[in-house]
Amino acid sequence: MQQVINIALVGNPNSGKSTLFNALTGLNQKTGNFPGVTVDKKTGKVSLSNEYVANLIDLPGTYSLYPRRSDEWVAYKVLMHTDEEIKPDIILLITDASNLKRNLLFCSQILDTKTPVVVALTMNDIAAKKGIRVDIGGLETDLGVPVVEINPRKSKGIQQLKKALIASVQHKTIPTRSFINNKELAAKSIEAIQQEIPQLNDYSSLHYLINFQHLPISNSLKQTIENVARQTDFNATKVQADEIMQRYQRIKVIMQKNVFAPDPAEKKLISDKLDNILLHRKWGYLILLVVLFIIFQSIFWLAQFPMDWIEAGFTAFSTMLSHHLPEVWWSDLLINGIIAGLGGIVIFVPQIMILFGLITILEDTGYMARISFLTDRLMRKVGLNGKSVMPMISGLACAVPAIMSTRNIENKKERLLTILVTPLMSCSARLPVYIILISLAVPETYYFGFLSLQGLTMMILYLLGTVAALLVSYIMKWFINIKEKSFFILELPVYRNPRWKNVGITMVEKSKIFVVEAGKIIMIISLLLWFLSSYGPDNRLKTIDTKYEALIQQFPNEADSLQKIASTEKLQHSYAGILGHTIEPVITPLGFDWKIGIALITSFAAREVFVGTMATLYSVEESDKYSLREKMNAAVKPDGTKVYTLATALSLMVFYVFAMQCMSTLAIVKRETKTWKWPIFQLVYMTLLAYSASWVVYQVFS
Repeated sequence: MQQVINIALVGNPNSGKSTLFNALTGLNQKTGNFPGVTVDKKTGKVSLSNEYVANLIDLPGTYSLYPRRSDEWVAYKVLMHTDEEIKPDIILLITDASNLKRNLLFCSQILDTKTPVVVALTMNDIAAKKGIRVDIGGLETDLGVPVVEINPRKSKGIQQLKKALIASVQHKTIPTRSFINNKELAAKSIEAIQQEIPQLNDYSSLHYLINFQHLPISNSLKQTIENVARQTDFNATKVQADEIMQRYQRIKVIMQKNVFAPDPAEKKLISDKLDNILLHRKWGYLILLVVLFIIFQSIFWLAQFPMDWIEAGFTAFSTMLSHHLPEVWWSDLLINGIIAGLGGIVIFVPQIMILFGLITILEDTGYMARISFLTDRLMRKVGLNGKSVMPMISGLACAVPAIMSTRNIENKKERLLTILVTPLMSCSARLPVYIILISLAVPETYYFGFLSLQGLTMMILYLLGTVAALLVSYIMKWFINIKEKSFFILELPVYRNPRWKNVGITMVEKSKIFVVEAGKIIMIISLLLWFLSSYGPDNRLKTIDTKYEALIQQFPNEADSLQKIASTEKLQHSYAGILGHTIEPVITPLGFDWKIGIALITSFAAREVFVGTMATLYSVEESDKYSLREKMNAAVKPDGTKVYTLATALSLMVFYVFAMQCMSTLAIVKRETKTWKWPIFQLVYMTLLAYSASWVVYQVFS
């Protein structure tokens, strides 16, 4: 039986931590939340040998053991051994060979906590391009812990790293070297704390004195530490400053002995040359628009064939079942409830995978950070800063993690503004709605042989949400009265080739989340809709059945058309039909009919439910030999006019651009702001904006 050990993976941001995590765990990973907070926790299983298996916990990236953001506090509490649930046996510390001096500050602090540590040295290829050479053996001697050179992108050094981790666990190697003179910093205070908490070492005692108010310890112990600090005249600011000075003096010696680097002015890396183009004041923005255009074109170019195959497969499968199964309630449930709902989910997996894959490529290559830098000036004009860009771009995937990622924004006003406008970014849940409506209303026209009109429409919808977010932020900044200085400090990573394995893992994981998480909601609502659309009050549906059975017997040659009319009439008098007709007067000015009204209600649970709702409603009413798009395209109003005209389709798309059709987003906004005031405000302003914009579009294009 394998022995299980807990490994905490830590390091500076952009040091290769996520790459190593994916290389070690592959698809054997899961994402949750750290206990008591909304910070993402990634964990994974790693088989180290026949005797050992590890739980690998990927802690948020941080530059030092003096945290500022909420995610840094999560990592800090684990590293200080005050987290109740996460108790690491060993720390796997990632250091960037191309920025070793900066990384050694955090490294030296970790070593002084006297926890078993293995150092993994990454970015060695980048260091080599800069002309930097690191003496691994000398560095290992000076740090007093194992140092392993790795390249997780190419799976180099992984086996040596696993062996070092096993050896460290077996020998329980505790770092013996100290990088600062703790007694010189605050001897009396340290001795007094250790009398109260004997298990603390010197450096941990300093941190208890500095951060006791934020640690999960008893109030009586906090009071004791506060008394010690006051009685011994402990000056936290001076101690931190003196500590950093001592550390850099020691780091300077280590660098001189073990790192050989040329004069920085000798050569300019290709990253610098690329930045001259991609971050250009004029060309940079044009290149950004081209990149976004390629992404949205690709969603149609690359996904068209798999979408058609999936759609044709489900249509053929439903037709086959309808021919072979008896006409009873459970076969109707299977075909028009389960199969129709499932088809509304699976058909959009190709687009979801492509969108997430392309976003991951942008992140891996280093271009995503450039987008933040490039747009900082624009962001500041509307009350945000460059750090708001990453959550907003993440909102193209899903608003929930995007809003959670605003914790990286230190300024309270900018963070609140980012939370309030991020749901206006068109998330992947809107993608199924856009795709099916664009395919209905926008012709497959190509300009110059490669510019797709459908792709251009998609890009306009995404830009519309982005522009709206900026305008809303500009207006709100005058009404939110929080005054706090704002700083934007961003480290630009070097350009690198995308990690194709990481791209593949992300595509599979995100599509799996879409199918499983969103799919559960869609299936539940599809089954509920099947019931609501198949049954009605006061035996109305039985009356309609009796009526049309008599007509079919009287006019047998018109049986098919009479059955279609009967299905339509039954749907109108079902519970779902009654609900749709009730709200129809409110949505008629937008060009919507009662079926769309039902979809607007059900899709409040999740926007992608719109397609599942349409699939269920039209499957109940129509035969199964046609695809959903064909059924929607053939749909007509009582006066014989088409339901999905250009005006109606555009109006509906614009409604979904602006509407807050997502309960999960409202819930996460409440968790992040700790009040219901802001999510209620968000729901009201986005609904009014959606209704107004949709009405204007319908009037213009009618």
